[in-house]
Amino acid sequence: MALAGLAALGLGSTAEAQQPRTLRIAMTASDVPTTTGMPNNGFEGMRFLGYPIFEALTLWDLSDPSKPAGLRPGLAESWEQDSTNPRVWRFTLRQGVTFHDGTPFTADSVIWNLDRYFRNDSPQFEAGGSGITRARVTILESYRKIDDRTIEMTTVRPASYFPYMVVFILFTSPQSFEAAGRDWARVATNGAAGTGPFRITRFVPRQSVELSRNDNYWDTARRARLDRIVLLPIPEANTRLAALRSGQVDWIEVPPPDAIQPLRAAGFQITTGSYPHVWPWFFQMGGNNTPFRDVRVRQALNYCIDRDGLVQLLAGTAEPSVGWLKPNDPNFGNPQNRYRFDPARGRALLAEAGFNAQRPLSFRVMISPSGSGQMLPLPMNEYLQQNLREACGVNVEFEVTDWSNLLTATRTSADGAAVRNVQSLNPSSPSSDPSVMARYFLNASRPPNGFNWPNWQDEAFEAAFARLEAARTPAEANAAYAEAHARLVDNPPWLYIVHDLNPRAMSRRVRGFTSVQSWFQDLVPVDIQ
Repeated sequence: MALAGLAALGLGSTAEAQQPRTLRIAMTASDVPTTTGMPNNGFEGMRFLGYPIFEALTLWDLSDPSKPAGLRPGLAESWEQDSTNPRVWRFTLRQGVTFHDGTPFTADSVIWNLDRYFRNDSPQFEAGGSGITRARVTILESYRKIDDRTIEMTTVRPASYFPYMVVFILFTSPQSFEAAGRDWARVATNGAAGTGPFRITRFVPRQSVELSRNDNYWDTARRARLDRIVLLPIPEANTRLAALRSGQVDWIEVPPPDAIQPLRAAGFQITTGSYPHVWPWFFQMGGNNTPFRDVRVRQALNYCIDRDGLVQLLAGTAEPSVGWLKPNDPNFGNPQNRYRFDPARGRALLAEAGFNAQRPLSFRVMISPSGSGQMLPLPMNEYLQQNLREACGVNVEFEVTDWSNLLTATRTSADGAAVRNVQSLNPSSPSSDPSVMARYFLNASRPPNGFNWPNWQDEAFEAAFARLEAARTPAEANAAYAEAHARLVDNPPWLYIVHDLNPRAMSRRVRGFTSVQSWFQDLVPVDIQ
């Protein structure tokens, strides 16, 4: 959205700027994430229109920035895996929680929401929210209410990491649906009621959404300091920068790298930090028109790219990626391949696979101009295009599409109409826990059941992951996790490029923000002066 559009909303006026405790955030999203309780626009949607308003039975623990975020109790006080049947999990619900509309959070409202996502024939079925949730929660077989305090969920197979999937099932008040005439489009217009520390109070389609503090939030120690948050989709990086410099917003996601030092010099706050995120290209191995069935081609490209040069282009706001996990992660494993910029090795592998100067490797990548975790995709991809051509004689073309379309493509079969002319996709990915690994790489997670768009299959990976799922101790789980990850490196389904360092720029008026090792950030302690 242009600066003129911000002014039209009144967000550039002196009166707006002087309103106390109102934080204005410029997102990278091209549109306002959906407001029905299961936001689109990827994890940026979850970061701003998900967890601050709507909660799950389990929640991310964002209290310790020194380590990757784990889980903490949310709308469930506790959970346990059945000792005799490891496919069964029981969740004890928190009592005394109310939705923003005053209705109680109950076991019945949990079942209502699960039916909304997982039962196509339910009156409250929501196709958009269901597609997102099912892609993240890929192994739920059944669920039932045991009593007013207990919900039971059964998975299709044992999964030691299942609570990390439950964190993506958000809960909306059934009354939101009834009050809107049982019409999810009307729910979106008004904004659904959740249980979180903020509530939706104003929505302007394609322009902004306003959140207000929930003064009745169930966790009295975690009531928000801000009165309001205004969220604005501004996909173009320089427009976000101009909005920050002019005082029309207080916080921007992903500032342009060349603006970071000038912003610091001008007194703006810059935050960065390591977190579980990887920015890759996906290789398609299942389509009718792809060069990536040959592992030598996939390995070659991982040796052909100059990751350090790309990090330099990004002014140090990323770090090289040589696997799904970072090399210093204890679960990285011991792969045979340690990728680095080695064009000679890359060209040799390509030649073994039949590609040379007379028959160059050529393919097409679907990319987006912006989006959640996408960093600065246009200059980054242009850099890679030139890098691959000069280092290894590889010809790359791009198909540029909207971020939401790119996300849809990741859940599309190899020869679906949306991806028929591309052999690679460029969506960023979380790498936070084994549940994410499951939905991106297991053979069972091929679209539409998950995000294994490459149609990758590796028997050693499947065996290691089965041991991880059945593990009953952290030592067993970690050993299997490391073995599985080593297969992701040696038989790569992706081109591993960089890990994002999550840069943000803020006005000096913003106080209380701490960047944690998660896609999701805690807005409760944030204040503005």
